Amino acid sequence: MQKAFILKVSLSCSGCNVTFEDTGVFWHDNSGTVMLPVVVVHGGAGHIPKERSERSTSGVCSAARSAYKVLKGGGSSMDAVVEAVMVLENNPSFNAGCGSVLNVKGEVEMDALVMDGRALSSGAVSAVRNIANPIHLARLVMEKTSHACLTAESASRFARSMGVPEVPEESLITEYSRMRWKKNLAPDSNPVECQMGKMGTVGAVAVDINGTVACATSTGGMLNKMEGRVGDTPCIGSGGYADNMSGAVSTTGHGEAIMKVTLARHILFHMEQGQSAEAASDLGLAHMKSRVGGLGGVVTVDPQGNWAARFSSRQMAWAAAQKDSLHYGLYTGEHFTQIIEDAH
Repeated sequence: MQKAFILKVSLSCSGCNVTFEDTGVFWHDNSGTVMLPVVVVHGGAGHIPKERSERSTSGVCSAARSAYKVLKGGGSSMDAVVEAVMVLENNPSFNAGCGSVLNVKGEVEMDALVMDGRALSSGAVSAVRNIANPIHLARLVMEKTSHACLTAESASRFARSMGVPEVPEESLITEYSRMRWKKNLAPDSNPVECQMGKMGTVGAVAVDINGTVACATSTGGMLNKMEGRVGDTPCIGSGGYADNMSGAVSTTGHGEAIMKVTLARHILFHMEQGQSAEAASDLGLAHMKSRVGGLGGVVTVDPQGNWAARFSSRQMAWAAAQKDSLHYGLYTGEHFTQIIEDAH
């Protein structure tokens, strides 16, 4: 059983006659181990070829380390999840940002979502183009507008009004994405095989030292999708959800299936009924598989810092940082741990 205590810090300066006091809530288990902060990251569920698996694993580990550094420096859970996802958007190995897959016309259209667990504040963008970091734009929607989601050209106009630079579409297209797009256009292409090797949606969940949860999810969508197709990622309750009363979830997998069962909110419902983060994640994924035949994965965290990375697909690259340790894996049952040397 975890318990919380308040740590009060007082700093005084005799030369300037100023005293600074700050407080924070830290979660401990019965052994006295600090449970917060924590961040959990995923790099997409699916089938990752062996030659790309190492890059996928190292990518999520880098994102988790970077986000954990933000949390250890006093940053919020929202700061941390946006940092983690931006690291992955900037990594061409993932289907987000500069590694996004192409639609049927050979173009990049991206979706992203953020959500803050304090007041259920959220922001999303869909079908955006020429933006290096859609997750940053989603956060601006949350913080600078009264809306929850902006789409396509309207999102682009908003980005320009916020001073977000546009980038050439070519800078977001990798040779790997173009190769898979062309292969999938062939008359004799196998749709199942063509989806294999596509690194999926990226996302993160976190809890900061104040017990606030947040989620962030970003994607280039489905390979060779119809122009204008929007999947689960920017949809509240499907691509992600964060509520301080229960926890936070970021999802990945077949978007249409995830939307049909509102996977993120479904998992948090089970947590509200007393299920652990791991058990609730498994229940949600099993329901999606049995009800609509969908496969996918999630990263989940509760406000006390208990977390899970679960998936029904063949693989999902994931990493978590907690108590100055890095946890990561790719296959079912795989769980490696190492010390984060520069945590302090």
